[in-house]
Amino acid sequence: MSMMDKIKQMLKGHEDKASQGIDKAGDTFDERTQGKYSRQTDVAQDKLKEQFGGDQGGQGQDRPPQT
Repeated sequence: MSMMDKIKQMLKGHEDKASQGIDKAGDTFDERTQGKYSRQTDVAQDKLKEQFGGDQGGQGQDRPPQT
């Protein structure tokens, strides 16, 4: 079992809290860098939320790719 699988298993059922943590971490990073990397931070936040199932009703990776 990979590290990512272990993290996903731990977060199962707590996707909303994971999403909140991702948002808070990104906002803190933006504050400390004075918004210099805000676009990259937003992209990273979106990717993490997709990976861990936040903001998607717990679907995570099971979503079909968007075109």
